[in-house]
Amino acid sequence: MTDTARARKLADRIKVVVAETLDRRIKDPRLGFVTITDARVTGDLRDATVFYTVFGDETEREASRAALESAKGVLRSEVGRQTGVRYTPTLTFVADAVPDTARNIDELLAKAQEADAAVRFSAAGATYAGDADPYRTSNEDEGDEEGGGDSPKEEEQR
Repeated sequence: MTDTARARKLADRIKVVVAETLDRRIKDPRLGFVTITDARVTGDLRDATVFYTVFGDETEREASRAALESAKGVLRSEVGRQTGVRYTPTLTFVADAVPDTARNIDELLAKAQEADAAVRFSAAGATYAGDADPYRTSNEDEGDEEGGGDSPKEEEQR
């Protein structure tokens, strides 16, 4: 039986250890501005997936990915030393898709705003196709009752 709380705690610890080690010990010039966003550990605590983002263009992202792959051994040994688990999990680095998804959502929201502005502009001088108020008013309702229905006195006389 796996303990998900233990896996979650180990993942949080791995995230901190990897971030600190990248900041203090790894001196690879290819390593750009890397942020460790998340870490996940399998239920058997054997494999860890570390998610990261890189600030910069595609060449900087590719260089940082190569630097992380080359520093994987140092990072894994540091994780094993600082966590104290029996079996040090293997580390897999995955570029986080959250910034790209957020940028895509921002673009879609901008397009929606433009479409709303276009609708607002076209509706500014528009008039109603029929009457301005297509619903009956209270005055018309009273007139319909007098002519169409019997009053209570008329029903009693019958």
